[in-house]
Amino acid sequence: QVQLVESEGGLVQAGGSLRLSCAASGLTFSSYTMGWFRQAPGKEREFVAAINWSVDNIHYLDSVKGRFTISRDNAKNTVYLQMNSLKPKDTAVYYCAAGRFPVYVRTIAAEPRRYDYWGQGTQVTVSS
Repeated sequence: QVQLVESEGGLVQAGGSLRLSCAASGLTFSSYTMGWFRQAPGKEREFVAAINWSVDNIHYLDSVKGRFTISRDNAKNTVYLQMNSLKPKDTAVYYCAAGRFPVYVRTIAAEPRRYDYWGQGTQVTVSS
């Protein structure tokens, strides 16, 4: 049984930082592209970042470039999202996802349908 378990999010002030982690089990982690998505109230799920298995293809949502960093540790079956300079508009439920596909271009990485497994989501709230 595949499980993706995100770490607890939290409440942070604007300009602050937060690191999310997502621990995977039940799959060959190093074979999967890992992604982070988010969903704000009343909005559609939005791609945030993706990283391929060999860490040589990484993509970001334009609005988080330079502020967020996705990384992975294949030995620990874990993907991370370091979020710096947080803004109130970053407030959302954040989800990690796993999919077996090559992530050569962002448009592909950004499609939720490419991902086979999803975590339960974790709330991140940024106060102004």
